[in-house]
Amino acid sequence: MSTTGKVVTWTSVIAVLALAAFIYFKFCFVYSEGVNEGDINYFQKEGWIFKTYEGKMIQTGLKNSKVQGSIQSNEFKFSVVEERVAKQLNDGANTGVKLHWKRYKGTLPWRGRSEFIVDSVYVAK
Repeated sequence: MSTTGKVVTWTSVIAVLALAAFIYFKFCFVYSEGVNEGDINYFQKEGWIFKTYEGKMIQTGLKNSKVQGSIQSNEFKFSVVEERVAKQLNDGANTGVKLHWKRYKGTLPWRGRSEFIVDSVYVAK
């Protein structure tokens, strides 16, 4: 094999490995995980080709501002992949739930529109 052939081969191998690493870290690597608590605002199955479960949770809390005792509301948008978790959210009470989620840096059409993928639901006390 000539020197030019070896350079092309190694460049191709490095490019493929770099692309594979990028795809892994963008779409498969769990960037962070945690738990959010609040009230489910909506939860629905939607999509044109890939039907995914999408939801929004409202989290309330005290706002640290110049006005004493002001209340703020945060929205937490999430997706659900597992049918079991979707059934829990559809059948259960939509007030006072804790959602355990994993965050990915990229979205995939069959995984949902959100970077936050909920994998378990708990009833808040």
